[in-house]
Amino acid sequence: MLLGSGLFLVTLGLAVSCQAGSSPITLTMALSGIESVRWQPVIAEFERQHPDIHIALVEAHESTDDLEAIYADAFEQGNATFDLVYADIIWVPRFAAAGWLLDISDRPSAEDLADFLPNDLEGGRYQDRLYRIPLRSDIGVLHYRQDLLLQANLPTPTTFDDLLTTAQTLRSQQVATWGYLWQGRSSEGLTAAFMEVLAGYGGSWINPDTLTVELDSPAALQAIQFLRRTITQGIAPERVTTYSEEETYRLFQDGEAAFLRNWPETWATVNSSESPISGTVAIAPVVHAPGQESRGCQGGWGLAIAASTPHADAAWTAVQFFTQRQIQRRFALEVGYLPSRISLYSDPAILQHYHHYPDLLSMLERSVRRPAIPQYTQASAILQRYLHAAITDRLPPEQAIQAIVQETQTLLQGDT
Repeated sequence: MLLGSGLFLVTLGLAVSCQAGSSPITLTMALSGIESVRWQPVIAEFERQHPDIHIALVEAHESTDDLEAIYADAFEQGNATFDLVYADIIWVPRFAAAGWLLDISDRPSAEDLADFLPNDLEGGRYQDRLYRIPLRSDIGVLHYRQDLLLQANLPTPTTFDDLLTTAQTLRSQQVATWGYLWQGRSSEGLTAAFMEVLAGYGGSWINPDTLTVELDSPAALQAIQFLRRTITQGIAPERVTTYSEEETYRLFQDGEAAFLRNWPETWATVNSSESPISGTVAIAPVVHAPGQESRGCQGGWGLAIAASTPHADAAWTAVQFFTQRQIQRRFALEVGYLPSRISLYSDPAILQHYHHYPDLLSMLERSVRRPAIPQYTQASAILQRYLHAAITDRLPPEQAIQAIVQETQTLLQGDT
């Protein structure tokens, strides 16, 4: 069934066996195309265990921005299409402030909530109320070719200068075309990458409590200069400013680079049996300045309930099922998603496949979150616009920072 431009309603209809004359409750949510494929087995299991509830999926394009727009457009138009919301961690303040999400603070038990990673759980709150249960976590990490470092007798870099020096050494030895790849396209990937570098220099972007823009600092200038240096020193290609996660991981998988900033799901892909660099890639925390700490950007997805749904109890049943330990374990083993439940980072079956999970857990415990503000989408767009101008040498970093501060402060003050 076609819904609007390029959106398809997929009714799985698996294992639904209701009594004659009765109809199951249908819960609808939107997922990207690849996600909908990955979800089908667990949806089939849910419908088998809950034959009175049916899940219908609206398939969207792969872009997170497109998926956000699909939900937002429906809610803004008063369209009650969606019962469940598969929500990125950065959407919660906007969706909750607009009244689009159901307050579920009183539904989960304290015992169950205690198993979730604190930053993932906190990412589902807005003004001390809970609106989203985490399903999968995420964090920016440094992927590196451990075979190249061993051959060159070089340690894994921990600081910004270490990374630049090591990358340059490997390039001079002609064992890698590029030293370091990151996401420089004007997109949310650039925001995430910048957040990590900014935090690595001890800086911050927006204080969500005071709505103060805190970029007018030495740390912000150092962060932009570092990203620019990767290009001017030939460590990253000039075209890195057009790359998203997809382009960078493909170049890395093709053996074109020694280091890559990306999300941990990449590790499973580049180490798969089909990958030309399988077995050579390890994960480390993102680099930082001396005296500071590594803080990867917190990502993650979870499930919320649309405030407009007439089936809140059925929707909560679905949220409980899909976020439970067994389903997160299945997603981790079959797809490579990072669990949002702490207990799964010591699960023997998972550790057999992903021996680096204990290291990821320590990274997740000190991650940096993007500002939890309703105006986040607009603030990120401002950041991306001027940051991209600075890293492409179209605007001096100092001017870019001032423009970001002024426009973002105007945005935040206008909504207070």
